[in-house]
Amino acid sequence: MSNQNKRKQGLRGGENSNNPNRKQKNSNMRTKSTINRLNMYKNRAVRTKTGKLVGGALMMSNQAGGKDIKGAARVAPDRRWFGNTRVIGQKELDQFRDKLGAKVRDPYSMILRTKKLPMSLLQESEKVTKMHLLSTETFESTFGPKKTRRRPKLAGGATNLASLVSAVKKDSEGYTEAKDGNIEIEDEGLKKKNKEEIFDKGQSKRIWSELYKVLDCSDVVVQVLDVRDPEGTRCKHVEKYLRKHARHKHMVLVLNKCDLVPPWITRRWTSILSNQYPTVVFHASMRNPFGKGALINLLRQFSVLHKDKQQISVGFIGYPNVGKSSVINTLSAKKVCRAAPIPGETKVWQYVTLMKRIHLIDCPGVVYNTNDTETMKVVKGVVRSERLAMPEIYVPGILERVKKAYIQRMYGIDTWETTTEFLTKLAKKTGKLLKGAEPNLPDVSRKVINDLQRGLLPYFVPPPALTAAEKVDDDAEDGDEKRPKVQNPQSLRQLHNKVVQKITFNVTDQKGPETVAASPEVDNDEEDEAAGEQDNATATKMEEEEEEEDVMWDDLDL
Repeated sequence: MSNQNKRKQGLRGGENSNNPNRKQKNSNMRTKSTINRLNMYKNRAVRTKTGKLVGGALMMSNQAGGKDIKGAARVAPDRRWFGNTRVIGQKELDQFRDKLGAKVRDPYSMILRTKKLPMSLLQESEKVTKMHLLSTETFESTFGPKKTRRRPKLAGGATNLASLVSAVKKDSEGYTEAKDGNIEIEDEGLKKKNKEEIFDKGQSKRIWSELYKVLDCSDVVVQVLDVRDPEGTRCKHVEKYLRKHARHKHMVLVLNKCDLVPPWITRRWTSILSNQYPTVVFHASMRNPFGKGALINLLRQFSVLHKDKQQISVGFIGYPNVGKSSVINTLSAKKVCRAAPIPGETKVWQYVTLMKRIHLIDCPGVVYNTNDTETMKVVKGVVRSERLAMPEIYVPGILERVKKAYIQRMYGIDTWETTTEFLTKLAKKTGKLLKGAEPNLPDVSRKVINDLQRGLLPYFVPPPALTAAEKVDDDAEDGDEKRPKVQNPQSLRQLHNKVVQKITFNVTDQKGPETVAASPEVDNDEEDEAAGEQDNATATKMEEEEEEEDVMWDDLDL
C-alpha cells in the first residue's frame, strides 16, 4: 500500500497521533487501544443516497478491519469452548446412581441444592411409544392418485368369511348377559349409603380444602399416628401426593399415645416406619412429656436447612382424635389449641408460633377413604359416641377386638353369651336403668365406646412379625455393637422410665409373644402379680422423678 493510501485511511507512521505503535512519552497521549478504536471509526463504508455501497474499507479486497490481509484467516483453538460439556462413562454413571439413590431413599438424609444436581439421571426416561403412521403408510399411497387399498385386519385373525362366522359362533356360546357392560341398566334411584350421616364427617370438601391449605403452606408435614393402629390412621394418599407433586416438602411421622401400649409395640412400629420416614415416639403431656426434645431438635434441623427463609411452617395432619392439638400444646408448654378426647374439636386450621423461626399449623382431622367398616371407624375414634343413633350395634365388634380377660377386669363381668346379655349385666351393675328396671342399652354402649376411644380398654393392632435381619437390628438396640442400617435419632431406652402406662397388660402382651415363647410358662395368677408389681415400680419411679425435677428435654440422644 502506498503512503498516500495510508494517509487516507489514517494509518500514519512516526510520531503521528494516529500511530498506535508510537512511544508513550507522557500520560496525556492516546493509548494504543484508543487509537485502534478511533481508526476503526474511520474505516466506515461509503454509500450513496440510495444506500448502495460504493467505497470504504468494505470495498477493499486486500484489507479487513483496517489491516492488510497477509494470509488465510484462522481462529486459534481454545479449551474454554468445551467448558460447559461433561462426559461420563457408564460405570461412573451407575456408581453415581447407586450412591445418590441411596441418599435419596434414606429418610434421615437430605439432599441439598437438588437444582444443581442431575437428579433426572436417577430415573430412566420413560420411552413414549408413538405411532409412526407415515413410515407405515405414506400419504401418497393412502390419499393420493396412486393410492393402494390394503386388506383390513379382522378380529380373531379371520382371513375369509367362513373363519369369521366360526369365530362369531364361538364367542356367542361363551356369552353371558351379566358380564356385558354395553347393556344399559335403568336407574332405580337407589344409592348405597351409610347407615348414619355421622360417618360422613371428616370427608367434606371443606375439610379437604383445609388439609390442602395446610399442605401448601407447610415446609414440613408432621403426620400424627395413633400407636395402637399406625397403619389404620395413616394416609398413603397424602404421602403419594407429596412424593409426586411436592418433593421439596419433608414428611415426619409421630407415634402418639405411646402410654396406651406396651413398650415393645412402640419399638417395633418405630423400627418399621423408620425405614420410610423419620419417626418420633411421642407422649402428649404437659407435666411428663416424652419425645418433646427429639421433635423440637428435628424441627430445628429443618429450620437450619431452610436458611433462605425467615421462618418455616410445620403442619400437623392426621385422623380425628389422634392428638394433633395435644402435641402442639405439649411443644408450646401451654394451651394454645383447643384439645379434647373427642373427635372434631378442631374446626379450622390455625397458626401457632413455637419459636422465632418455627411456626406450627393445626389442621382439622381428615378421614381418608380406605373402605373401612362403620365399626372400624368407631374403634378408630372417628365419630362421637353421643351422636350415634344406635350405638349398641357396634359393641360386638369391640368385644371381638378386645381380649375377654381385659373386659372382665374392667367391668367385673365374668361370663356372657351374647352382646345383649353383656350390656344388660353392665347396665344393672352401673345403675343405668329405665322405667320398670329395663336396661338402658344405648347409654351403656356409649360408655363402652368411650372407654375404648379414650384408652381405658386395652387394645392395639400387633405389628408384623420380625424377619431375621430385623431381629439382629432389634438386638442391636439393647447394646450390641451392630447397629441397624437406619438409625432413629431418638433413644427409646427411657421409654420404660419416662412414660407411665395407663393400662395394665398381661405378661404375653407386655413382653411380646416371641419373648414369652422363649421364656418358661407363667400362670395367670403370676401374670397378675407381675403386672401389679410392675405398676407399683413404675409409680415409684414416677414419684422419684417428680421430686428430683428432671430436665424436660432429657430424652435427647445427641
